[in-house]
Amino acid sequence: MNNTVNLPENVGLILKRLKEKGFEAYLVGGCIRNTLLGIEPKDYDFTTNASPEEIIGAFPEYKTVTTGIRFGTVTVIIGKEPYEITTYRVDGEYSDNRRPEGVSFTKSLREDLKRRDFTVNALAYNPDEGIVDLFGGENDLKNGIIRAIGDPNKRFNEDGLRILRGLRFASQYNMKIENETASSIHRNKELLKNISAERIAEELNKLICGNCESVLREFRDVFAVIIPELSKCFGFEQHTKYHNRDVYEHIIATVSAIRPEKYLRLAMLFHDIGKPDYFTFSDGVGHFKGHAKGSRQIAEHFFSSFKYDKATAERAIALIKYHDIVLENRDNLIRRYLNKFGEEMFLDIIEVHIADDMGKAPEYRKRIDLYNEIRKRTEEIIRDRECFSVKRLEINGKDLMELGYKGEEIGQELKLLLDMVIEDNSLNKREILLNKAKRR
Repeated sequence: MNNTVNLPENVGLILKRLKEKGFEAYLVGGCIRNTLLGIEPKDYDFTTNASPEEIIGAFPEYKTVTTGIRFGTVTVIIGKEPYEITTYRVDGEYSDNRRPEGVSFTKSLREDLKRRDFTVNALAYNPDEGIVDLFGGENDLKNGIIRAIGDPNKRFNEDGLRILRGLRFASQYNMKIENETASSIHRNKELLKNISAERIAEELNKLICGNCESVLREFRDVFAVIIPELSKCFGFEQHTKYHNRDVYEHIIATVSAIRPEKYLRLAMLFHDIGKPDYFTFSDGVGHFKGHAKGSRQIAEHFFSSFKYDKATAERAIALIKYHDIVLENRDNLIRRYLNKFGEEMFLDIIEVHIADDMGKAPEYRKRIDLYNEIRKRTEEIIRDRECFSVKRLEINGKDLMELGYKGEEIGQELKLLLDMVIEDNSLNKREILLNKAKRR
């Protein structure tokens, strides 16, 4: 980043206004990190030596929100966009491993930056000075390293959520956790028990939608604090020719193999978590009959405990339930799948099957070709509007009423006609269906 950076108009206005009023002002944190990574920032945070009252006074023509003023933050609304401007501060004691009991304001940018979590988030910038890097964050960013500022034990005891944030940054930006920081994460993992469920879920969702395989592997003990049932999967050999990985290694391979949508990755994270409880061994082979039910129950408890939204939970749970059903490439069966699951859910089920096979031994991934063929044929059936639901039949309930059908008879007859058309789509013609209905 340099002095020729093109800042959004309102961002430049804020920096210029504070400077004109005689104050220091910098962009700070994630917006600088993301800009250096070539990622467009979603929002911009400012830090300044102006007090909250002085910040308000610098923007008399704009609406200001002071809900964060206790911590030195004033939100200035410009063009309906909120911009958080925070006075340089030093945090007080952290008694709950989450928030300081209070803050004191300082005139030192260094004091403000050194209280932050990681070096890559302690970069500041303004057009006059360019990058201000007091803790080696720019170099760490270039080398792909997440490093705590100062003593990592202190940083994590101040705010336990920083443990998961560090892992999330490593996953999102495909970076490595520096050794001392990594050791401290392992050492302090139990601090996550003091963090609210919603905040943990928010970080976990972002983490698993990144380049998460190595993070899930290296810090599996941390994830077991959040999801204790995972620990049973560590090193649990499957004793089947189809699997060359233990249960946990299979899980993380499948999470990485599927599209990075939250509900899909959550489904893969939980799809086999119940396996250890359903393991039986006979004739030298391992079996896990009924494990999908156990996995689903664990996922349901997790989604409830961590307050997931209903839509995400229901979609993930359904995919866990159906992740091991048998799929065949026959038109009538594909239409039946579409009738039962709906278009989006069935395409997701196919995707889950492909990811599940990607986690198996290479020589037993042959069904992936089959699943791709099923997906292709499914998309053709949807595109060509072949009939797999009552609403796609060429006749409707009104037609049956004109033939003398009443009440429940109408639904029953439509179901029979649909069943016939699903088996042979060429029969979905109005004349054929009316004649069939007349003969009953």
